[in-house]
Amino acid sequence: MRLAHPKIQKEQERFVKYLRYQGLRLSSGRQIVFEEAMRAHGHFASEELIKQCRKNKRKVSRATIYRSLRELLAAGVIRETAFGDKHQHFEHIYDEKPHHHARCIHCYNIIEIDDLGEDKVYQPLLERQGFKILGHEMHFYGVCKNCLNKK
Repeated sequence: MRLAHPKIQKEQERFVKYLRYQGLRLSSGRQIVFEEAMRAHGHFASEELIKQCRKNKRKVSRATIYRSLRELLAAGVIRETAFGDKHQHFEHIYDEKPHHHARCIHCYNIIEIDDLGEDKVYQPLLERQGFKILGHEMHFYGVCKNCLNKK
C-alpha cells in the first residue's frame, strides 16, 4: 500500500537516501512505519502508531517501530515535539509550516500557532554569547476554551 502524494514520495526518497548512507535498506517493516507515520494527522505518539499498525493488520514489531521512528527523525522526515510527558510525540514535516504548540493541561488538546520568526529576535542575543541557533520550539501550557467553559 503506497502513498502517492508527490511530497510524501519526496520524503520517502529522503528516508531511503538516509538509510543508504547508514548502510541500511528500506525493509518492509521500515516501509510500513513510514507509511503509517505519513498517514498520521497532527501529532502522534509511538504507542498510537503501534495501535494503528495493528488496527490496519500491518505486521511490524514494536522494536521495529521504535527503531524506524528514530531513523525517520534522523532523516528529517518527522520531528519530535516535547510536551513534558514521559512519551515522545511526533509530527511529519513535509506539509508543515513553522509553528508552535499550546496544550491544555486538562484535556491535553493541542493547538498549533504560527511561528512569528522568533529566531530573528533571539539570534543576535544568542550570537553575542557565542551560540548558533539551529532551530527552536516553543510550547505554551494552559486551559483551553472548552475546559474553561466546563468549570
